[in-house]
Amino acid sequence: MALEEKERIIIPDENGEEHLFEVLFTFDVDETNQSYIAVVPVEQTEDEEVEVYAFRYEEQDNDDNDLSLFPIDSEEEWNMVEEMLNTLAEEEEENN
Repeated sequence: MALEEKERIIIPDENGEEHLFEVLFTFDVDETNQSYIAVVPVEQTEDEEVEVYAFRYEEQDNDDNDLSLFPIDSEEEWNMVEEMLNTLAEEEEENN
């Protein structure tokens, strides 16, 4: 199942508290066969600087809506995700 635009997901923090995030985008990297997701907290106000969180994810076989999130550890992965964010932001500006 592909994630839809404006989809929201709940991500628990290290204390087990659940937080609601809005999905900005997902993308796959064919060379590594990895999938990535970028999200922002829903509770941020419009005038705040938006903090974007990115994770590598895997969909679970048993449930189409269940994702396993993994931290992005390597600088190479971060650079790739950052490049996608910048491309998305540029496209967004061009469309407005």
